[in-house]
Formats: sequence, structure tokens, C-alpha cells
Amino acid sequence: MHREGEENMSCKVTIIGAGSVGSTIAYTLSGEDMASEIVLIDINKEKVEGEVMDIEQGTCFRDPVAIVAGEYEDAKDSDIVIITSGIARKPGQTRIELTQTNVNILKQITPEIVKAAPKALYIIVSNPVDVMTYVFTKISGIPENQIIGSGTVLDSARLRCGLSEHFDVAQRNIHAYVFGEHGDTSFIPWSAARIAGVNVDDFVAMMPHLGKDAKELDKDAMLTYVQKSGGKIIANKGATFYAVTRGVCRLCSILMSASESVTTVSSMMHGEYGIEDVCLSTLALVGPNGIQGKIPMALTEEEVGKLKASADALKAVIAQIEL
Repeated sequence: MHREGEENMSCKVTIIGAGSVGSTIAYTLSGEDMASEIVLIDINKEKVEGEVMDIEQGTCFRDPVAIVAGEYEDAKDSDIVIITSGIARKPGQTRIELTQTNVNILKQITPEIVKAAPKALYIIVSNPVDVMTYVFTKISGIPENQIIGSGTVLDSARLRCGLSEHFDVAQRNIHAYVFGEHGDTSFIPWSAARIAGVNVDDFVAMMPHLGKDAKELDKDAMLTYVQKSGGKIIANKGATFYAVTRGVCRLCSILMSASESVTTVSSMMHGEYGIEDVCLSTLALVGPNGIQGKIPMALTEEEVGKLKASADALKAVIAQIEL
């Protein structure tokens, strides 16, 4: 596996699912010097062969990379496996409505891919991602530190985008996160939201002294923007895949780095904030060994209540599915 600062190292990435998200991840990885080998697997053989051929013909502009339309056995010795398989969300459909269908697909995939790549780090992207991460954790036999649900990585990116546009400040200077479900029960712990180390509320008060218009932040509207962006994009163009791809590729980069990074990924809760036996997103330390541990970021009592409500909503869904 590649480590940041080291050269001539190889990293094999297998992507299961050649739909809009899976193929865009494969295409994006093919243009970056992260993976030396990419395996794309899909039940639709013609589709996956076409995607691989299209992607491969553009790789002469980078260091050599092998791209294969493969079977599960071709995933052997993968460093990272990304699972994107499932039925795409349709306009007007919630992520939760997808649940049992996509759980059934995951149950078919899991024993095959785990047999081929038991030591890989797994990134679960299929929706509803928190439920799918929970199911994979329960049925795969893979150690929990090797299982990373993409969780609210995308939601947090949307939040940073929205705050950047509101305050006219670069996204890299914004440290704010979305916790809970990747979906309608997510929330923003505003108590920890910072712009270059300054609390968001304090930054609003500072703006006139910085020669900027002081625009009050509608926090409810910002959360709505985060939660409804996916549905709006799907209504407008039929699917979301660019932003989630960038998030997944960022996770790949973190997993291939020499040191850990802090990010919001979905993983099994074991009593943190009083929550157990459910996967959702809080801050986690993630690196070359997968999830190193969770960061116990201080939350207000109200925020802990929102996190527990999100956990309860996910548990209610899990209770209705057949594992």
C-alpha cells in the first residue's frame, strides 16, 4: 500500500458496483496517483467492460495503472474495497425506502468479497449507508477498524460549501461537521463549528471589523440545505455522484497516508454519547489501519439529544429489516 511521502509503492483498489458512483470513483482514481491497480466489479458485465475500456483509454496521461473488469476473485490482495452496489435512489424517494432491497444485495456480495479480500480496508458507500455499514459489520466477520462507512463525509462537505458561500471564506478555513445519520435526522453541532479557529457566531460579529457585510446565519436553513441537496440534485439531473466521489477518494487518500486524519465516518457505536449497537457518524481518527478510534468531541446536552434521536431513528429501521 502507498504511504504518503513514499514512492514506487502500490495500492490495489477494488470497486464493487459500476453505476454512476462506482464508475466515477474508478475514473477519478485513474487520474490520480493513488492506485496502481483498480478492479471494477458489477453484475452487468457489458456495462463494467465498457466503463473500464472508456477509463483505460485516458490513462496514458498518468503513471501506468492497471484497470480490470473483474470477478470477486480478482479482488485478492486488495488494500481497499469500496462497495457502491445497490439500487439508486429515485426522485422523491428517501434513502430509508431503499433499505431492504440494498441490504439483500449486500448480503449476496459480502461473503464473496470477504473471501477474496479479508485484510482489505472496506469503504461502504451504498445507501442507506449507516444501515449498510451496520449490516456489513454484523455479517462480514471483518474487524470493525477495517470498516468505514462514508457516513456524513459528503454532508460535512456540503456544509462547508454552504458556509463558504455564505461567509465568502475559503472552505479549507472552515471546520464544521454534520453528525448522525447520512439523511434526514442528521444535525450540525454548531457549538464546535469554527472558521479559522473562531466560533461561527463570533465570526459573524467580527465581520464588520474585517470590512465585510455582517450576514446573519440562518442555521435551520443551512441544515435544510445540507439535508436536501441530494434530493434536489437527483430531481435536477437524476443522480448524485461527483461530490460523493470526491469524498470517497479523499477517504482513500487518508487510508493510504502515513498518518491519521480526523473525519466524520459511520462506524459502530460502543457507548459513545450513550449510544450502542448502531452505526452513525461522529468524529473519528482514520488512517492506514482504518478507524483508529473516535474523537470524543464535546457536545451540548441538546446536541447529544439530537445524536441519540438520529441513532433511535436508524435503530427503528434496522429493527424492520431482515439480516
